[in-house]
Amino acid sequence: MEQVTLDVQVRNLKGSQRMKDLRKSGMIPAVVYGGDQQPMSVQVTRGQYERIMRQHSGESFIFHLQLSEGEKKLADFPALMRATQFDPVSDLIVHLDFLRIFMDKEISLRVPLILKGEAIGIKKPGATLEQLLREIEIFCLPKDVPQHIDVDVSGLDIHASVHVSDLKLPSGVRTKMDPGAAVAAVVFSTREAEATTAEGAATPELEVIKEKPKDDKAAAGAAKPAAGAAKPAAGAAKPAAKPEAKK
Repeated sequence: MEQVTLDVQVRNLKGSQRMKDLRKSGMIPAVVYGGDQQPMSVQVTRGQYERIMRQHSGESFIFHLQLSEGEKKLADFPALMRATQFDPVSDLIVHLDFLRIFMDKEISLRVPLILKGEAIGIKKPGATLEQLLREIEIFCLPKDVPQHIDVDVSGLDIHASVHVSDLKLPSGVRTKMDPGAAVAAVVFSTREAEATTAEGAATPELEVIKEKPKDDKAAAGAAKPAAGAAKPAAGAAKPAAKPEAKK
């Protein structure tokens, strides 16, 4: 596994205000712990650290720390990055934790999982490939740590998955993660599934309900004769005349 050199300096300053001033000067407070030594307060040049992280983005590697105090070199040793703290507002790194390691002792760390190949299932309408696990925790000697682990998904069809048990780990590398945990799967997207269901559903027959006339309109309509109603016959008998009054 690749080792990347990083300069660190002994840090004697403590206190929140001094840490703020230290960060403003372009340094990142950090601590180194592990092994048979007490935790050590150190500081790292922000520019150098961020440049390393950009160059090795998405890869696993070991830091080779070169510790100094002023102009005096004190020691150099391998270490792993164990924690990174960020400012919640600016998103800048505010603190780092390094774990001292030994090249002849097994370590545990998380490495990225990289999907390789084109799943055959995604050629079907509405299917997508989802990566459910992006990192895996492994155990091995520092020299055997891989930068990442490839995951072959080319054989995946609809509703098929790749599990932790299917991963091909490099020689000397093992994991304690659940073998049945899914790493990637081909599934139908929610939108496509809903659209398919909607298209396949039978269109319900619409029942036409005539609107009842409002009371005032109904009354007016009732007064008028029906359009096709028969008119009174022309020769219809007139009402009998009233009898003449006796003289």
